[in-house]
Amino acid sequence: MSYRLRTSLRGHEQDVRCVTCGPPSSQSLVSASRDSTARLWLPAEDGVGFSEARSFFGHRGFVSCVCIIYGDPLYAEGLLATGGHDNTVCVFDIETSSLLYRLEGHRDTICCLRSGSSGTLITGSWDSTARVWHQNQCLEEMQGHNAAVWAVAMANKGAVLTGSADKTIRLWNATRCKQVFTGHEDCVRSLAVCSDVEFLSCGNDASVRRWQLSGDCVSVYYAHTNFIYSICLLPGTQDFVTSGEDRSVRVWRGSQCVQTLRVPAQSAWSVCALPNRDIAVGCSDGTIRIFTEDSSRVASVELRTEFESELASSNIDPKSSELGGISTADLPGRDHLEEPGTKDGQTRLVNDGGQVEAYQWSGAESRWLKIGDVVGSSGGTQATSGKVLFEGKEYDFVFTVNLDDHGTPLKLPYNKDEDPWHAAKTFLQKHDLDLLYLDQVAEFILQHAGSTKHKLTPISDPFTGESRYMASSGTSDTVEGVRNGRDPFTGSETYWTSSPNSTPSQFFPQREMVTFDSGNITTILAKFRELNSQIPENQRLQMETLMQLQILAEYAIGATGSEEPTLDHLDALDRALHWPEETVFPGLDILRLAVRLPAINQHFCRACSGPSFLAQLVQLARPDGHPANQMLCLRTLCNAFSQTAGWELLMSHRDDVMKMTLKLIGSENKNLQVALATLILNFSVAASTKLDADFFAQLLSAVSTALECRLSPEAVFRVLVAMGTLVSGHGGVTALSLAQSLGLRAQIEAIEAAGHPPKLQQCKRDLLRILLP
Repeated sequence: MSYRLRTSLRGHEQDVRCVTCGPPSSQSLVSASRDSTARLWLPAEDGVGFSEARSFFGHRGFVSCVCIIYGDPLYAEGLLATGGHDNTVCVFDIETSSLLYRLEGHRDTICCLRSGSSGTLITGSWDSTARVWHQNQCLEEMQGHNAAVWAVAMANKGAVLTGSADKTIRLWNATRCKQVFTGHEDCVRSLAVCSDVEFLSCGNDASVRRWQLSGDCVSVYYAHTNFIYSICLLPGTQDFVTSGEDRSVRVWRGSQCVQTLRVPAQSAWSVCALPNRDIAVGCSDGTIRIFTEDSSRVASVELRTEFESELASSNIDPKSSELGGISTADLPGRDHLEEPGTKDGQTRLVNDGGQVEAYQWSGAESRWLKIGDVVGSSGGTQATSGKVLFEGKEYDFVFTVNLDDHGTPLKLPYNKDEDPWHAAKTFLQKHDLDLLYLDQVAEFILQHAGSTKHKLTPISDPFTGESRYMASSGTSDTVEGVRNGRDPFTGSETYWTSSPNSTPSQFFPQREMVTFDSGNITTILAKFRELNSQIPENQRLQMETLMQLQILAEYAIGATGSEEPTLDHLDALDRALHWPEETVFPGLDILRLAVRLPAINQHFCRACSGPSFLAQLVQLARPDGHPANQMLCLRTLCNAFSQTAGWELLMSHRDDVMKMTLKLIGSENKNLQVALATLILNFSVAASTKLDADFFAQLLSAVSTALECRLSPEAVFRVLVAMGTLVSGHGGVTALSLAQSLGLRAQIEAIEAAGHPPKLQQCKRDLLRILLP
């Protein structure tokens, strides 16, 4: 028996990214969409249709995945979990649609969910990790993939399978990786467990693969002509169903694709099999379509006719239509359709007066059905939102851009909920283009994305990826604990600053240096491996060198069991620091972590090597340099103060470093501002230990210049602490007199502290008391 349309469910306003079975007692269906909702659908009384029963709201942004959690004794029908673009998982009471709790911890979009054993939930994210949760607690975090985790599944005996954009599948026992499965040539998108010893996978290489848990790939199946997004088993059998970017759902028996079901949408994002073996498909046109092989549930003639009309009027991307490089003139005419097809799902392309039309053979009806017109395509459109995969992530649009002074067309990815100026800055920095193009590129995005939502003054930080700088909550009066946002290029790890406790009475004199610490070593090393294949061959690092860098990075963050670095490890870092400017930032990221340690600080900052090391940092941090390099160099300099060798190097070359600082002080980037302010603060701590009127004047002049700029609250706070350290430390009357002569009191009075963190307000009041006229 062949599958035919049962019904079409309409209600979602954007792509339906995920469909799965609801509670089995109701034969229901649940769905998740880019319209920020999940929905529960119940069978209608006629046994054919479905009706929307409830909607679930909880995410800020699109919902990418959904599943039912079973095993909680308080909720016999299970709980509904959704994962979204806001990096969280929402868990709802199915009966009332109320949000029970939110799971937070992932650093990027949640892209897959699966119910585990005993009420647990498994999540996968763009942040390259998978996690196991019980209620609102994270029990385990699985780290090892180098790219987004697109698929998770439960194997036997509580083991977990994860599939990733790094082309691998991993088998986990708790947080230990037991097995790595390699063979896919592109992102792994979905997994389906067949038995205690076998599972299936599919991915962007358009293949389905059957694996044994021992690690062997026993079969590879091909039928799709584009990305395969989803795979599921048909209940009670080893038959399975797949869906993908070629507008099709395919039914497999054994190793054969026995039926191809076309949908009038470019992307068939997700497929699931209901308990009665009907197939539900979530599509990019916002519609869920259900197919059945039971004649009693087949759609009415009117609904089937409407469905065929939708198919016939579809526009098909030639990349997914098997047109390839064939010329339209070489295709046969419509008379070719007089010949019957040889198998169900067979596709034929015909030339009807210059228009290429696609037809599919329906074995159930013994006729050719038109499934669309083949037209040119340049990527994503609003009608096919989110379908474009670019460098391992999905975007609403991938534009082709050719700026006047750049002869090669470049790809510009963009999501509709993204700040256009942030996307433009990221694009320009990636391709080493002049930031003068910023407004031009942002306006191009606004014009071609058809959105007016972001027609505002650009306020996004190019490093943090956030729409605006988020200052301290104001509940803490310490320098410590200020969250500076995402790390610029190595992933979504957040930088935190550390310093001694600084209650209002202890703001100054500041006695200890402020350092930047923490780092996501996995993402740094993943970036190294990615860039290593892109740089000139004579500068590439061998695998052994990359391993040395990993050991050094682990030692730098105090990872348990990491060995102390040797000269080989330091030589590996030296080599990474001599990569081209556009790719050196992962080396700088490890350097700014490692330079806090005595042996490494001594290696780079000692008298024989320090001047050349410092000259390299100053060169990379120059005003026309790469913003990522600027910030990481400044953080390295701040951290270098933490050891004697670095302190002495910076103080002996303070004029050169301060000149560089003043050249960057007008930057609008909030992370760069904080790094600059911290460098001034650390110099002030160092200067306060000796009486040097000239250096006091130089630093106070830098403070005055900084206060003239539009700084973030945290940067202003650190600049004020630097000033307070100078005028209330050993500088005493000399520094106080210099501050008064520079008119710093008037500048401080002009600071709008209202609404900012209490520590900033208190610091301002304390300084004004010290600077009494």
